[in-house]
Amino acid sequence: MPPASINLTIGTAGHIDHGKTALVRMLTGCETDRLKEEKERGMSIDLGFAPCTIAGRQVGVVDVPGHEHFIKTMVAGAAGVDAVILVVAADDSVMPQTREHLDILTLLGVRHGVVALTKIDRVEPDHVALARDEVGELVRGTFLAQAPILPLSNVTGEGFDSFVAALWEMVESVRPRRLDGVFRLPVDRAFSVRGYGTVIAGVPAAGAAAVGEEVVLLPRGLAGRVRRIEVYGLTAERVLAGQCAAVNVGHWGHRDVRRGDVLTLPGFFEPAAWFTATLRLLPLEKLALKSGGAVKLHTGTSEVSARIYPLAGAGVAPGEDHLVQFRLEQPVVAGPGDRYIVRTFSPVRTVGGGMLLEAAGRRLKRNRPEILDELARCAAAIPDEPAFVAHALRTAPGRWATAADLARRVKLPHSRVAELLLTGGEGGRAVPLPAGRFVHTAVFDEVAARLESILSAHHQRVPESPGMTPEDLRDAAGFEKDLCDAVVARLVESGRLAAHSGRLAVAGHEAALGSADAQQFAEIEAIFRRRLFQPPSVEELVEATAAPAAEIERLLRLLAEHQRLVAVEGIFFHSDALQRARELLVDYIQREGRLESVQFKYLIETTRKFALPLLDHFDRVGLLRRVGNTRYLRARID
Repeated sequence: MPPASINLTIGTAGHIDHGKTALVRMLTGCETDRLKEEKERGMSIDLGFAPCTIAGRQVGVVDVPGHEHFIKTMVAGAAGVDAVILVVAADDSVMPQTREHLDILTLLGVRHGVVALTKIDRVEPDHVALARDEVGELVRGTFLAQAPILPLSNVTGEGFDSFVAALWEMVESVRPRRLDGVFRLPVDRAFSVRGYGTVIAGVPAAGAAAVGEEVVLLPRGLAGRVRRIEVYGLTAERVLAGQCAAVNVGHWGHRDVRRGDVLTLPGFFEPAAWFTATLRLLPLEKLALKSGGAVKLHTGTSEVSARIYPLAGAGVAPGEDHLVQFRLEQPVVAGPGDRYIVRTFSPVRTVGGGMLLEAAGRRLKRNRPEILDELARCAAAIPDEPAFVAHALRTAPGRWATAADLARRVKLPHSRVAELLLTGGEGGRAVPLPAGRFVHTAVFDEVAARLESILSAHHQRVPESPGMTPEDLRDAAGFEKDLCDAVVARLVESGRLAAHSGRLAVAGHEAALGSADAQQFAEIEAIFRRRLFQPPSVEELVEATAAPAAEIERLLRLLAEHQRLVAVEGIFFHSDALQRARELLVDYIQREGRLESVQFKYLIETTRKFALPLLDHFDRVGLLRRVGNTRYLRARID
């Protein structure tokens, strides 16, 4: 029975010829130098992968090259590891790539490791002790500060058992990667196997994939389906984040697949050339990056030239944290939280790194507090899935989003995002709205407070009004229609707002007419009641009441708000007139089968001026169906 596999990958790091490959061979029994040139030169120039069984459990090991010319390859391998074996030869002790590799691992966020002090068979014990002290000085203040420094020989086997025991203790302390992200495998290499076609190798950065799943290769846009999976050289039904794997897609040409491409699930990622990021430069002498400065950016297995633009200040100083934006010469595929490294062109060296935040479609303006605050909140939220989903919801375009909208942004499966949204609920960070949409509680509270404030001001200003129409309230608030309507619906449902006769009011509001208004209100309404189908004009009402025209117009609007009057094509009719006209129309057409337009004015005993607007109104509300100048009932009326 094969050993139990856990989704954890250990990487090697260290200077050239310090025994990394020999240590991996001794540990795993595998020869990771697979290229002819590597075997001839006795030097690793590409990544090597091997399964490693420790105490009955299997993890992956990535052997990286140590030569300075292959730093980009080292970064590509280190980007996928969960822990590291820093290899230092006792006869050479700490060397330039030892330091650079440790800097890279620190910048990439690796937090677990051990130090293998190799080749102790070549030196005297006091020299081993001296090298051990130098290594201790090197790792002071780094994530390896408390890591064991383990002397051993790849030739004699001395110290190997202690090394394996420490390695197992480290493995036990590392939490395997979560699997609820979207599957994404940064391509290390691709090759062709007779009878199977193209195989893509690498370590998935997130999620899991199974045989039969649809996948896409980005940025090339090739679509396909997983035909076969091998994990640590053994056939498997699934591959998990953190496992060394080979994925057979089949019909793609392996020469079309390159290191730096990404195999992932469709619908989540798009290649991008602009990214916001956090950045920390190493405390190196004579180091400062100016706005627009050129660097090499390494993330996942990709390497691309880029320009750096600080979002605060004129440049980026060593030893400090910064918010920056990168413009890449070629688009890459990366997700929020991905670690990266930057190297300068002259001199060629690693100078810093950090965390990518999100892709951005354009260059952002510098020294904008609101931009800097939002990016800082984003950076703080990304490591915590619920917090990042909440941040994405709070900053969503239109101020609300569906679970699918958020899934594409935070790079989590729809089901996981829906779970995080629904478990938050009313007392959490998301408020569910109609049509499967959600709004952040802070946004909901902001919109609700604004709507209630506008209505309260309206009640104070016009106490005789029963409230505002939804359209007027929305226009006054300045919110997008769907968001405003959905929040209003929740407020009405919860009893914070009242909806009566097409008007909205703060709960408990009652229209209060002053005595003078009440008298004129009743007087004008009585005139409209007497003249149902020949309603008075403003001029006629001025003459009948001796009130100014402006006051008459105000009272007409007030009567309409109370639904005593209805405006039809600019003409006010009493609501009783519309009800009576409807009854007459229905009764006539049910009896006669149809109504000629010219007959309607005789039916309600009025003129064409008033009859035609009423007919058009009943067309619009769906009571009538018009064919030429003939009207029919649109549906059966009981």
